[in-house]
Amino acid sequence: MSKKRSQENQDRQARLAAIQTQQRAGERKRNALIFGGIGAVILAVIIAVTIVIVQQVRVNNDREAEATQDIEGVQTFDDVAFEHVDGSVEYEQSPPVGGDHNAIWTNCGIYTEELPNENSVHSLEHGAVWITYQPDLDQAEIDALTELVGSRSYTLLSPYPGLDTPIAASAWGLQLKVDSADDPRLRTFLDKYIQGEQTREPGAACTGGLTPDGLASS
Repeated sequence: MSKKRSQENQDRQARLAAIQTQQRAGERKRNALIFGGIGAVILAVIIAVTIVIVQQVRVNNDREAEATQDIEGVQTFDDVAFEHVDGSVEYEQSPPVGGDHNAIWTNCGIYTEELPNENSVHSLEHGAVWITYQPDLDQAEIDALTELVGSRSYTLLSPYPGLDTPIAASAWGLQLKVDSADDPRLRTFLDKYIQGEQTREPGAACTGGLTPDGLASS
């Protein structure tokens, strides 16, 4: 009996060992599938992120390259005055691109009502770009301009009564007039002239100045 029991014990141990070996093999296979799948997902995410980054870098490089070129249609005004004065000022350009101005600048932002020239010109001196549009411009165009300006610093957006073109972009001593918000020159103008080389007072603030009473800003 002892030999028979010994043999049965050996057989049970052998079957148990075989089962354990099979289980471990199954676990290894499942782990390989699981981790292999996770690895594939991670790799796919890395590739996708890399593609997005590369595309964004390419877009940024293209925009920087465009910003170094002359922009067709931009008017340049030399020898612009820059004294601080009280009261109203008669400007040669409409909207103005510089000249004598108020000692307090207009805070940069998006406005839904007319802005005072004298304060906004001071913002241009600080390197801001002022996008203006005809008050009766189609709302879709205004929305497109709002999206274009977005959260950019050193920008003003406002309606401008009497504007002789649908949209105008002004920087210190520079101006571009266009017919539509989707004109690609507008974006290039912003890229090139926000705090651009024309800025008379680089680094000067476009906040902490004047937010005209009753005007909405964002």
